[in-house]
Amino acid sequence: MKLKELAEQLGLSQTTVSRALNGYPEVNKATRERVSQAALKFGYSANANARRLAIGRIGAIGILMPRDRSERFGPHTSEFFSGLAEQLSQHEMDLLMSPSINNDELAAYRRLISSKRVDGIIVTGPTLMDERVAMLTEAKFPFVLHGRTNIAAPHAWLDIDNAGAFRQAASHLIDLGHRHIAMIDGLKGHTFSEHREMGYREALLERGIAVDPRFIVHERFSDETGFHEAQRLLSYTPHPTAILAGSMMTALGIFRAIRSKGYELGKEVSVIAHDDVFPYLNASNMVPAMTTTRSSIRSAGSRIAELLVRVLDGEPVENIHEIWPVELILRQSSGPPVAPRR
Repeated sequence: MKLKELAEQLGLSQTTVSRALNGYPEVNKATRERVSQAALKFGYSANANARRLAIGRIGAIGILMPRDRSERFGPHTSEFFSGLAEQLSQHEMDLLMSPSINNDELAAYRRLISSKRVDGIIVTGPTLMDERVAMLTEAKFPFVLHGRTNIAAPHAWLDIDNAGAFRQAASHLIDLGHRHIAMIDGLKGHTFSEHREMGYREALLERGIAVDPRFIVHERFSDETGFHEAQRLLSYTPHPTAILAGSMMTALGIFRAIRSKGYELGKEVSVIAHDDVFPYLNASNMVPAMTTTRSSIRSAGSRIAELLVRVLDGEPVENIHEIWPVELILRQSSGPPVAPRR
């Protein structure tokens, strides 16, 4: 059935029917419900392009591709993109992934805005003073930030409690009796990494434990990073009896390093990893099962898509701020420190 035929069935103008289907407030509630019921009864499906034109939207959200796909387009990125795309599809919106040419992200964002190919933008991986947020705010272009920045300009964002996650994990290890605790996390300068280090430091200092700068590592998330950095840490005297890993991928390398040194994982050296929800990397199925701070990157992607739709619908960005708590899931990779076997 076409729009004209549906309008004739209802005895309404095509404009009224179109506006009713698109939720325009000037069409009263009773008429909107009547049109919606008739559309279901007669099997009418509005043309997506026509609907987008009616509400003044392009029907796409933009996000930049990683600077170096081989290093950054890993499981975290794919899970995040999946959550975004699935939620946007429910709003009949597409996800447009655009490359960052010559690693110039500001130019890439300006290109997205001027191209008029997207209604809004998802910004990821913020730094403490993120100039992308300042530029997009000044341009008055709709966006949602995944994470936080110290830029004062009002903007919408969603983040997890990274400081709380590492504070809770480090405190748990201290409660178990550990005094030499290392952390291997993401690159310095990114807000999430700075917040995690802050939580780690707070936990140690609150218990009177000196922070050893050699035990703090900031690098890209990868199995290789975890392996080489953990090997280095375990060569010290005294060496860490526990390690906090910023990602599951990093933790896999740490696991290998601990075993390569002849230590028993979960006893002689404990490990707690961040990120617990991956369909293809189940912490419960590892040997030993991995203690983790739980946070679903896929759920974050889905929620951020919802928040951006709210921004596009006109909700003030000052109202769109969310911090998700992080849960510590205890398993067998963490336990009281045991003296190495002789």
